[in-house]
Amino acid sequence: MSHRCYSYRSTPLWRFTPLLSLAVSWAHADDGVPNLDPVIITATRIPETVSDSLSPVTVITRADIERSQAQTLFDLFRGQVGMDVSSYGGPGQGMSVFMRGTDADHVLVLVDGIKIGSVTTGQAAFQDIPVELIDHIEIVRGPRSSLYGSEAIGGVIQIFTKKGSDTFSPTLSTGVGSYGTTLGSASLSGGMGNGGWYSGGVSGFDTTGFPACHGTNANFAGCGVTPDPNINDGYHNQSGRLRMGWHLDNGMDAEVNWLHTSGTSQYAGSAPVSPYGLYNYPMQTSQQVLGASLTWNPTTTWQTLWRVAQNQDDSSNFYNNSLSGQFNTTRNSATWQNTLTLATGQTIVAGLDDQTDEITSATTAYGLTSRANLGLFLQYLGQFGPQELQLSARRDINQQFGTWTTGSAAWGYALTERVKFTTSYGTAFKAPTFNDLYYPGYGNPNLRPETSGSFDAGLNGKLDQGDWSLHAYETHINNLIEPYLNPVTFAYSALNINNALIRGVEATYGTQLWGWSVRAVGDLLDATDRTAGATYGSYLPRRAPQSGSLSLDRPFSTVWSGGTTIRAESARYDGLGNTYRMGGFTTADLRAEYRINPQWRLQGSVMNLLNKDYQTAYLYNQMGRGFYLTARYAP
Repeated sequence: MSHRCYSYRSTPLWRFTPLLSLAVSWAHADDGVPNLDPVIITATRIPETVSDSLSPVTVITRADIERSQAQTLFDLFRGQVGMDVSSYGGPGQGMSVFMRGTDADHVLVLVDGIKIGSVTTGQAAFQDIPVELIDHIEIVRGPRSSLYGSEAIGGVIQIFTKKGSDTFSPTLSTGVGSYGTTLGSASLSGGMGNGGWYSGGVSGFDTTGFPACHGTNANFAGCGVTPDPNINDGYHNQSGRLRMGWHLDNGMDAEVNWLHTSGTSQYAGSAPVSPYGLYNYPMQTSQQVLGASLTWNPTTTWQTLWRVAQNQDDSSNFYNNSLSGQFNTTRNSATWQNTLTLATGQTIVAGLDDQTDEITSATTAYGLTSRANLGLFLQYLGQFGPQELQLSARRDINQQFGTWTTGSAAWGYALTERVKFTTSYGTAFKAPTFNDLYYPGYGNPNLRPETSGSFDAGLNGKLDQGDWSLHAYETHINNLIEPYLNPVTFAYSALNINNALIRGVEATYGTQLWGWSVRAVGDLLDATDRTAGATYGSYLPRRAPQSGSLSLDRPFSTVWSGGTTIRAESARYDGLGNTYRMGGFTTADLRAEYRINPQWRLQGSVMNLLNKDYQTAYLYNQMGRGFYLTARYAP
């Protein structure tokens, strides 16, 4: 069942002034990191550079992933601007991503252009996607429903696997660490002749873990089981990927891609009626992404793309080695996209997305097990000297909820050669999930889709060797779906609350200071329930009103390099009406790398150096101090 969120009381934005002042002051440093301008496709569905984008964008490269020595996507996403991340324990336990204060299922997730996620929960299983199979990640903050349809209220995260080239290139990695952690990966890429290429890889991850839940019989309901502090909740993952492409004689480019992840997580505890009887609660999960695409340029001004894809998301729960719950879902989709160049700096993007969601098998009875959605989208991108304009609109025809229209307008103006002002307004919607509608004891078949309107204004700047950004945003969400606690039955059910208001400020800065590469992030967030009644003004759950991170890296010689990341998050709340308070915290990670020779590197890290005890979801433990060692081979 979906882990939905509660609300809590607001804090005035003036209290955020010290953190904002610090973030802005970093933007006036004299030095900078090398000015790299990667090409992205997620913000507009066609290639553009980050500096040309009118949407706030973050790109996490393969080099960033390896330098950070992140073990999981939870580690990698923490500290990214505009993102709050919570998890229900260690590796393999469920995790939620809140982008710009919106709900966890308000983030659209793509893998190589294909939408992923469970049809029943509405969320992607980030915890099961190995970082070793990822080439890079694009994160677009702000509504994108006018291009992608339902779910893109808070933003879009697109994960890319590696493409091949003509050069044969093998890579290997293996590592060990605390909590009984072992990991390994291998990949091969190269050319196949006649314009063909391939790239494939496998990875494995094992950990004995630690007790995921922190609680007693008195708060049994919070964790789902009464925990046993002496039993660890381990995790095992085996995954693989394959991507192949061909440049055909008629000018067409064809590509197929496949990703499969398989995980088993343990959840150990004891039944409340028998505190001394220990039980095991394993969960087996798998997800598969399969797609094929064809790109063709009929003329020099027209490019057309066809894609067919399927995403499967399966999970099985066990109690005392017997199946207690199974939820298998499938999403089939097809896309036809056309890009027309009208003139230099004038582009039209138009097409359609056809999608069918289906619960293929479940031990729980749902009132409806499938629904279809057809989306038609149109986008205009224009550049007029120092000004840029982007307009987009989309019409979604949903089999269950009828027709929904969303739109977006963005304008950018180059104040100088190095500073650009951007502003935008966009609407979005989110159809209720099958769990929201029909899950026994929780679902509400009378729910309406959530809708939103978001405004953003920001400045982006380039220094000689650095970059900085400062954005302010406001989002109004209507019919927000939240759990409602019945005061008579003490059971939760899904309910459309009237309104939620989210305001925030985010700042980033990168520079080179005394030989150190510096990356700083600051977030100020005020996300509140605006429904008349007892919960009015309470905070939306698990979002930290203040957060920030500082990463420092530098080479110490031709073979040694190292760095640290410090993250700080203020106190937040969980539970209806801010029932439970979780204290703020600061964590520090250390990392080092030794280059043995041009092919081999040895990496070591200490995660949570100060062994901070903290929670990102009420009653769920986070990892303590951990030591990790990884060897990497790349010719």
